[in-house]
Amino acid sequence: MRYFVAVAEERSFTRAAGRLGIAGPALSRAIRNLEAELGVRLFERSTRVVELTEPGAVLLAQVRPALEALDAAVRRAVRASAPHRSVLLAVKADADGGLLEDILAAVAAEPDAEPVAVRLCGWREHTRLLRTGEADAALMFEPYDPGGIDADVVAVEPRVAALPADHALARAPWVRLADLGIGPEEVGERAERDIGEQGVHDLAQLLALVGLGATMTLLPRSVAARYPRQAVAYVPVEDCPPARLVIAWPERSRSRGVAALVRATTAVAESRGMGTAAEASGIWNEIRR
Repeated sequence: MRYFVAVAEERSFTRAAGRLGIAGPALSRAIRNLEAELGVRLFERSTRVVELTEPGAVLLAQVRPALEALDAAVRRAVRASAPHRSVLLAVKADADGGLLEDILAAVAAEPDAEPVAVRLCGWREHTRLLRTGEADAALMFEPYDPGGIDADVVAVEPRVAALPADHALARAPWVRLADLGIGPEEVGERAERDIGEQGVHDLAQLLALVGLGATMTLLPRSVAARYPRQAVAYVPVEDCPPARLVIAWPERSRSRGVAALVRATTAVAESRGMGTAAEASGIWNEIRR
């Protein structure tokens, strides 16, 4: 199956053989044997390129997550044998709702809880780390790819617009999405998209461009609080959907350490008044304050 995926991704038996470190004839023979075993043709072969057939495309869609799950199981088994085991929590720097330190303290206070090690990651890396077994849990903002992932919403908070300090709306008590030329469907991934479109690598660089008047963006209020800038004004957005912070874990996880971490995360958020009750009582009231 790994051979099949390599050929499908490379669209060439020669390149796939080089990637796998095996001889070309051995790879071709393995694929023919697979096709014979399944009774279907997986590839259309020509002198120029190798293309998936319809059955091949169906198989590829099913095999990729199966191989990821297998690799993840191996990683978790190896980590479970370590003498000093810990729960790996994936977090993007400064995108933890301001809860991370309290969460770690709450877990450490539990007498039987496993220690938590933080794995810093980039935008939208969290779910990949969960699926590959490189993390046991993740603290992240929606949206995310939910396939194979369970999650609880632990905090709900307003979003703010990051505007140049000399922008016409920079001193407004609040603005609306229409004032910013932003559609509701853009809200969840706005900052990530802006980082990609502006050719920068992280939020600090994006905010430098905001301060120069080159762009604007939307951020969860807790993230904006970590990045005060004289050249940037943060303005509440009246009709902006709130940001939701979740604690996530692989849906097949049965780890007691992960369960303890989820409980601690929920308890800390509730103690701060940041849970879903905050959304029910009206996020707009927080924005006006």
